Amino acid sequence: DEATQKDAGNANTAAQTFTFRELASATKNFRPEFLLGEGGFGRVYKGCFENSGQTVAIKQLDRNGFQGNKEFLAEVSMLSLLHHENLVTLAGYCADGDQRLLVYEYMPMGSLEGHLLDIPADQKPLSWYTRMRIAHGAARGLEYLHEKANPPVIYRGLKSSNILLDEDFNAKLSDSGFARLGPMGNKVHVSAMVMGTYARTDQLTMKSDVYSFGVVVLELITGRRVIDASKPTNQRNLVAWAMPMFRDQKRYPELVDPLLQGVYPAKGLSQAVAVAAMCLQEEASVRPLMADVVKALSFLTTAADSLPEDSVLEDE
Repeated sequence: DEATQKDAGNANTAAQTFTFRELASATKNFRPEFLLGEGGFGRVYKGCFENSGQTVAIKQLDRNGFQGNKEFLAEVSMLSLLHHENLVTLAGYCADGDQRLLVYEYMPMGSLEGHLLDIPADQKPLSWYTRMRIAHGAARGLEYLHEKANPPVIYRGLKSSNILLDEDFNAKLSDSGFARLGPMGNKVHVSAMVMGTYARTDQLTMKSDVYSFGVVVLELITGRRVIDASKPTNQRNLVAWAMPMFRDQKRYPELVDPLLQGVYPAKGLSQAVAVAAMCLQEEASVRPLMADVVKALSFLTTAADSLPEDSVLEDE
């Protein structure tokens, strides 16, 4: 009976089914040294399938307050229909007994947050162009969810820790924002509420995604945290600190991450600040659509293609 149930679940989803035993074996029984991170939803482990040599990220969902099998399979089926090069791919799932796990492609460079904030002294900072490529990739992922996925998907709470990087620093959005899986259930994610834009309509929540994206662009420009208690009082809130400078182009260089050591194109900086400012407007209805943001950012990455990557920083 379990087998037929499994097939029924499998019939309408593109994701592969794994047994709990396969996933336990891939993570050496979920050994602590394989733990990549944990959050409100449960834990994420790095796993390797010995027969194929494929490395994956395995998310073990917290079983407290978890929804039933039918809801889980419906969610998996929704996630498996989302395909875009700037979204982390769902490779499969496991619903053995009361276990609920999701299997994703592994992103070797971790999150954008890990390359932008508190980076160790021996780690090379991201170049300006890599930052703009990451912004463009993340914007394309959001544009796909908002404007091409059917039905449209609201991300809810985009932040630098949800933007993952492959070995070439291509950005992919993790599903933590749009997956309702797990005990986080219907609670509205706090980070999407930066401007208090409570979700009355999809249009409004899409615009709060755009706002969150503007915050990420600002993080990429400045290398600063959204809220940083270690800074002087007037600099603790990134958006509040940066806003007054948006109106004065002569002050734009003050926004730039000091780790870039002045290596960035002045025109590119102006355009990036303009994108952030458009997304961060208080009036939600005047914020741009993600398609427009993608277009604006594409100009900032084309210049990047004509330059060897990190060329100016090479002699460090």
